[in-house]
Amino acid sequence: MRYLHPTDATARALIARRIDGPILMLNLLRFRAEADYAATPQLAPEAPVSGAEAYGRYSREITPLLEATGGAVIFEAEGGGWFIGPEAEHWDRVLIVRQASLQSFFAFAGDPAAQTALAHRTAALADSRLLPMAAGLPFTASAP
Repeated sequence: MRYLHPTDATARALIARRIDGPILMLNLLRFRAEADYAATPQLAPEAPVSGAEAYGRYSREITPLLEATGGAVIFEAEGGGWFIGPEAEHWDRVLIVRQASLQSFFAFAGDPAAQTALAHRTAALADSRLLPMAAGLPFTASAP
């Protein structure tokens, strides 16, 4: 099973969390070897591109929209296999995106230009995970 888009149930569950303040989104991304623009052929480049290249196109289009709503990519790195987790599972890229609030996240996600850019993300990815996290919990270290 692939996970590329939220469901109505996961959107309702996120809203029900009533996160107050900044929200962080942990993104785990697995790219296709070749981007699949079958659902949006009008956006396909003239020559085939890799999933990573299609995701780069998405990033270039989405970043100004993200920043316009107060968001920012605060961490991006190459992924790999798990140290603790399923040995056969890997992620090509990991991102953490920060939004000022849940409301600003939904404003960003609902922008028609973001919806258009999303087609490049969909073409790029074989699978993904998106974990919303409430920011600002104090770190608690256990004493020995």
